Amino acid sequence: MNNQKLFLKPNVVIEPLFDNWYAWSHLISPATSAMNITGRNLKIMNSYIQAPSAHAAAVKNPKMLGGPFIDYGGKRVDEIEKLKEETLEKQKDMIAFSEAIKTLDTLLKNKAKGYSLDPLYDEIPEILKGYVELYYDLNNQASFRFFEPLLYHSKFYNPASQSILLWLTENDERPFVLSTPRLADNEKIHLNIPFSHKGLDALSKMKKNPGDFDSIKELLGISEEQAPLFESFFTTEAPKEYNNYEGDKVRMRYFGHACILVETKEVSIMLDPVISYYGYPQEVERYSDMDLPDSIDYVLITHNHQDHILFETLIPLRHKIKNIVVPRASNGALQDPSIKLMLNAIGFDNVIEIDEMEAIKFSDCVITGVPFVGEHSDLNIQAKICHHVSVGDFKMLFVADSCNIESRLYQHVQAVLGDIDVLFLGMECDGAPLSWLYGPLLTESLPRDKDISRRLAGSNFEKGKGLINAFNAKEVYVYAMGQEPWLEFISSIKYTDESNPIVQSNILIEYCREKNIISERLFGEKEIFYNYLDVLV
Repeated sequence: MNNQKLFLKPNVVIEPLFDNWYAWSHLISPATSAMNITGRNLKIMNSYIQAPSAHAAAVKNPKMLGGPFIDYGGKRVDEIEKLKEETLEKQKDMIAFSEAIKTLDTLLKNKAKGYSLDPLYDEIPEILKGYVELYYDLNNQASFRFFEPLLYHSKFYNPASQSILLWLTENDERPFVLSTPRLADNEKIHLNIPFSHKGLDALSKMKKNPGDFDSIKELLGISEEQAPLFESFFTTEAPKEYNNYEGDKVRMRYFGHACILVETKEVSIMLDPVISYYGYPQEVERYSDMDLPDSIDYVLITHNHQDHILFETLIPLRHKIKNIVVPRASNGALQDPSIKLMLNAIGFDNVIEIDEMEAIKFSDCVITGVPFVGEHSDLNIQAKICHHVSVGDFKMLFVADSCNIESRLYQHVQAVLGDIDVLFLGMECDGAPLSWLYGPLLTESLPRDKDISRRLAGSNFEKGKGLINAFNAKEVYVYAMGQEPWLEFISSIKYTDESNPIVQSNILIEYCREKNIISERLFGEKEIFYNYLDVLV
């Protein structure tokens, strides 16, 4: 490269993998990882090996989008079989851990009858001893919790399972990633480094700050064989410059899905980062990471789903983030792993947990955690929170996918926080059944009628209307709910005009306009300004 200072191309994907599967949060937290290895990854691979043509047919059916089907056209079966055998060998401790969880659950169902649980500690599977506490709820129903921090210091958290795939994307089209492992590809570089590797921060910085090719090559351990392809990921062309916002208003920029950047000339706050790439022909206008400031004061995470905690976005942004705010989990429940522990483990040392109605105050801003209900299939999951953000007297509420099941909840919140100026909400009001996301964590199969009744669903029109009326919102914006083309690979959503979330959000928007409330369903990009000084008048 003749010692030139180079930039990383804006369409380089830094894709995180776990044992060659697309990495999402339940593959990082040790207990959920064990259950997903056995209950999802191995299960899907076994199915493909037995019936590859059935998978090939399923992935062509739009109704099957997001299903447990490997997308290799019925081919590469021998490679999938090899990956399965490698998984059985490399993850034998995790597989044993998963089986032990099921054994413990059966033990409690059969022997915990309301008497002291002390004698049962001797019968806990050996592999779990010292990592779990047994308890009853107030109705004498027995369960257990993990001492989750200890799991991260055990053999059950192994960063060697983590790796990074580097490649150039030329369009927004990507197959659904949670069901298909990544196999060898001559156009991609597979790096066996953990997500916490400092070389990933150095590489990510080169999107805006030029660096030395030989230095980054050495830092990441790029081999001579990989070097020519790695070199193609760089350019001498400088990216467009980002001009820091210096206006006197609050600027809100919509980046797609549930991702909003809130800026004043003093502060920047980003909700649920999911950022698109650019540098190739695009049919839908969007903001990218080139439209982000050099540092982000606060990143706010609403909940522990793969379309709200996206490592593919978070890891490249790690060097920019001053503070990352996450909801507090329920202390060791299998279905509710700690987001803070997970992010700490993969290199984020600036994580702040926040509880319901707890506030973070800085400059003239206040971030307050607001209860988040629904969208988690009636499971006891506490790691979910909405965010109320005030700048001076200007107030915004980001409810993400919260389902307003009980309208009085938000009436009580309004009594504390007052009316709001701008409301952002999702309305994916059908949602997948419980088993789509949480199935691998279940120790017994749930009957289909019960499964489909317990949905990963947000608010419909009536529930959204209840939110608007509770807070007397002046402006209402509905997220695109995964419709942006660059989100399909993780959301598996394709709506039509007849889809219930579209119908329901259309009714909500019309309702708002009839009440002279500014409202629209967002898509692609949107820039909103609000003169918060006028709020004082």
